[in-house]
Amino acid sequence: MKLLRVALAQINSTVGDLAGNSRKISDYIKKAVRKEADIIAFPELALTGYPPEDLLLKPGFISDNMAELKKISSRTHGITVIAGFVDADKEGLYNAAAVISEGRIIDVYHKIFLPNYGVFDEHRYFIPGKRFPVYNIAGGRLGINICEDVWHSGGPAHIQARAGAEVIININASPYEIGKPALRQRILHERSFENNVMIVYLNAVGGQDELVFDGFSMVYDHEGSLIARGKQFEEDLLVLDLDLDQLRKFRKHRKQTSSQMPESASCAVRKIRIPATEYSDRKALRRPRAETVMVTEKEVYRALVLGTSDYVRKNGFKGVVIGLSGGIDSSLVATIAADAIGRENVKGLFMPSRYTSQESREDAFGLAANLGIDIRELRIDDILNTYLSVLSDDFKDTKEDTTEENLQARIRGNLLMAFSNKFGWLVLTTGNKSEMSVGYATLYGDMAGGFAVIKDVPKTLVYDVSAWRNSIAGVPVIPERVLWKEPTAELKHDQRDSDTLPPYPVLDPILRAYIEDEVGFEEILKMGCEAECVRKVIGMVDRSEYKRRQSPPGIKITARAFGRDRRFPITNRYRSY
Repeated sequence: MKLLRVALAQINSTVGDLAGNSRKISDYIKKAVRKEADIIAFPELALTGYPPEDLLLKPGFISDNMAELKKISSRTHGITVIAGFVDADKEGLYNAAAVISEGRIIDVYHKIFLPNYGVFDEHRYFIPGKRFPVYNIAGGRLGINICEDVWHSGGPAHIQARAGAEVIININASPYEIGKPALRQRILHERSFENNVMIVYLNAVGGQDELVFDGFSMVYDHEGSLIARGKQFEEDLLVLDLDLDQLRKFRKHRKQTSSQMPESASCAVRKIRIPATEYSDRKALRRPRAETVMVTEKEVYRALVLGTSDYVRKNGFKGVVIGLSGGIDSSLVATIAADAIGRENVKGLFMPSRYTSQESREDAFGLAANLGIDIRELRIDDILNTYLSVLSDDFKDTKEDTTEENLQARIRGNLLMAFSNKFGWLVLTTGNKSEMSVGYATLYGDMAGGFAVIKDVPKTLVYDVSAWRNSIAGVPVIPERVLWKEPTAELKHDQRDSDTLPPYPVLDPILRAYIEDEVGFEEILKMGCEAECVRKVIGMVDRSEYKRRQSPPGIKITARAFGRDRRFPITNRYRSY
């Protein structure tokens, strides 16, 4: 039996930490050597971290990344290493994969399809590759490509398979969003099935600013069936044996030949032999593991925990502070934070005013007790009275309105930032996507902070994720009343969110249609929505762009997040309603 042993190093790189990423890569190489692997693969741009953005415009960064690659190559005896890095020549920069063996770089593959949509800006930095190498290693024929390359039927995977490749290793930095894992599985099934080639799909893991990479690396056989899947939202080393004899018998039966390769690509195909260690008495591994698919609520929660943990850890904060109101949003953010960085590193501030209910106080302190986090109470009435006194002459002969309401939110934002400055704690804001979409948030108030954990989570999903987190706790950590009481900002007497907004089960489908699906006014009406409601919601979304532009970064979990994904002009007179 001809087996090719492949190790998938699903690692969490840090953008710009070239030395740290290099050490991690070297550590995983040692682990794979102990497993007697023929090949170990690392994610796309594993050496630099992804996305390095305008660090790529610094010549020193490029040369330092190449210097670290040479250090790694000196540690590659007894195994072939595939590592993502930035390559350069006189033409420009390349998103590249180095093929390293026996202490030297044997070859480099350059990514061909450069995504330039959504969160991706690769045309800003890179130029596309032109070669389709096939490597002969340990008796197997191997093609290597990068991320987007495998999404295209007739692309590099197709050409390399027709040139004789039996296994395609595709290295990725593919960010998470709801539904993305299932989409990846469909694409990998199609590519492996149509090309009769095994596909080893390796993905990065970890948080980087707004993005979360979920790992969940996968291997598909030559008939399009999943045979292995790594952990999701965790670093992992997935090692498995690929049965090349079985693939060869299948291909022989199908009479697949290299003559099927497109003529236009044949001149760009190179076949390269890689020196490899022979393992004559190596024992076959057990059946590879396939981690289970999570329910959506768990998947989203894990993404938020990882994104929060890495943002705090990689940016060197000592802890976080959160304004606890007794509502669902701040309760979920505090719970995520406690799970992400440990309860001892999470501080809560309860800042009641004359409008704050006793129930809110009970729920805020109940949450803190359940989580085991510190909570402090700072009343804001005296500060508010001082503000109103200072403004009294200028505000006389005017009616109270949202100005007075927003003063309370801004006082709270000031207090949170004071604790942040004094103790080095990162302020986590608590606004959700529904609120951010329609501008139901206060600039320099509840929007003040360093990181917006649930910025891309619609309100209805906030409830669903909170209910899921409670369901796994034995005793609910979020007080049950928080999940069913009517949401309110408590900035005036008897205030409810529904005074200003449609009910969230009505609002969220409109927002999803307009923001994520780019559906127009008339099409949204066909969903059964009332015209005046839709007109109001779209108007609020369009008018609130200036607010969103000033909000802190937050974790992307939907297909169209504000910021990287959706980039609308602030000054804009176009109306679609």
